[in-house]
Amino acid sequence: MREFPNILTIAGTDPGGGAGIQADLKTATVLKGFGLSVITALVAQNGAGVKGIMPVPPDFVALQLQTVYEGFEVHAAKTGMLCNAPIMEALVPELEKRSFPLVVDPVCVSQSGHKLIEDDAIDVLRKKIVPQADLLTPNVPEAEVLSGVTINSMQDMEKAVATLLKSGAKAVLMKGGHFNVGGPGSDKSKLTDWLCTADGNILPLEHERIATNNNHGTGCTISAAITTFLGMGYPLEEAVKKGQQFLLRALKYSFHPGKIGAGPVNFVAGAGL
Repeated sequence: MREFPNILTIAGTDPGGGAGIQADLKTATVLKGFGLSVITALVAQNGAGVKGIMPVPPDFVALQLQTVYEGFEVHAAKTGMLCNAPIMEALVPELEKRSFPLVVDPVCVSQSGHKLIEDDAIDVLRKKIVPQADLLTPNVPEAEVLSGVTINSMQDMEKAVATLLKSGAKAVLMKGGHFNVGGPGSDKSKLTDWLCTADGNILPLEHERIATNNNHGTGCTISAAITTFLGMGYPLEEAVKKGQQFLLRALKYSFHPGKIGAGPVNFVAGAGL
């Protein structure tokens, strides 16, 4: 395995430190990666919600990425909040040059319900960013937006995933935090994520449900952890499982450093430190 890989995140900021660029860099660091970043938007937010978004000019987003390429060998990368269609369009030619795995976290709505992507960007995300993904990591609402499938059952999930794979994603990690396909009487202490690959394999990854309100930035955190493990050289399935374990520990030992809203996960505890 590669030690101290260079891990790139392309995303928006979180001055509260629990999500976005800040969460990605913390995750990479505690897992012994070296974090690199391209900022797509300045976001005024804390654990209670988003107050405002200022997108970075698309040509400057592309320039940041070009500059990273010039200065570093990137071992794995992830995208998070890409904000609008012009930013996505500017990134695509640069992403097509890559020789490293890319995790796409299709951030559409914040945990507090604030829209994080412009309406006309959904189609560009689906047609131009999703096909870049070696792994796409949607939650159920994001998968519904991208696939056009309402997900209420295992059959719905399989249909949505098939649509996303047909769109060009090489693999999909469907995160199950928003629903439990087990139905009435199922074990509510457990959650299942599904790792789905282009060959039609669907691997259920059951894990403990952690009861905590400190869940700000969980999507960013697990995608950043998986990216870091991919950068180390782990195969996809193992990287996903290790990323899942990281997030569970980080949730189990989470705390609340702020005054309002949801707290972040505990990045240090996630790494077992």
